Amino acid sequence: MLTNGDAYLRDTPASGKTVRVEEPAPGVRLLTLDRPERLNAMSGELIKDLHAALDAVALDDSCRVVVLTGAGRAFCAGLDLHDPPRRDTSEPASPEEIAWRKSPQAGMHVQQAIASLVPKLRNLRQPVISAVNGPASGGGLALALASDIRVASTTAKFNAAFVRIGLSGCDIGVSWLLPRLIGAGLSHELLLTGRFVEADEALRIGLVNRVVQEGEAVASALETAALICANSPMGVWMTKEVAWSQLEIPSLQAGIDLENRTQILTSYTRDMTEQITSFLERRPANYTDS
Repeated sequence: MLTNGDAYLRDTPASGKTVRVEEPAPGVRLLTLDRPERLNAMSGELIKDLHAALDAVALDDSCRVVVLTGAGRAFCAGLDLHDPPRRDTSEPASPEEIAWRKSPQAGMHVQQAIASLVPKLRNLRQPVISAVNGPASGGGLALALASDIRVASTTAKFNAAFVRIGLSGCDIGVSWLLPRLIGAGLSHELLLTGRFVEADEALRIGLVNRVVQEGEAVASALETAALICANSPMGVWMTKEVAWSQLEIPSLQAGIDLENRTQILTSYTRDMTEQITSFLERRPANYTDS
């Protein structure tokens, strides 16, 4: 049985036109949502292109870190209500058409395709840094929350927009991720009101890691990516995997048990020996991911 949006994603291939993939530094992939005229809102084409780009990254052993950003003056404005993802693309959409209003089955295919972007970002072995260069609403907020690190420019702002278009405020993993970052009380307020959080408040409440000047979010993210790339591939992979798992582990001892096994596993890699040797010899490490 096809799940997690596969039935929707298989219908038409990704075009590659709405997500640019670049390599600004060795080991780093810069994914840019590229619909600036629509504030990088999520159309069916963009959803498929982003899935395809993330799938390619997952298979790319040379990629160590992913930086996700938006073209123009926005990160991602959420679902594109003027060009909504649709299960049936054989006929032109009317301006008010939204896929899940055709049938529950059609809607579920589309919903799963959108929502499965969040676990796909989480499950990448490479860390993901969101460079939030402008508004991140609805699905855009979800993409930022699903990233491991968030860098925001002073022009960034965030909101859980779902409740403001007549839907539940709990969507695309936001109601699971947000309270783990900023706490339940404030999270509930943002989900229920849909109000915007400006960059300075986002930093104060822990929604983002840091705020930089307009136009500098990607450069700042690349600086962090370079620091990550200085560590061994296996060490970084296991750190990301264990850190996310700890959000779901029910007890301290279970968490420690997972850490213990991971530490012994990584201690047998050649890269660990190389990292220690390079430190003692005061030279850059030459990792082989072995």
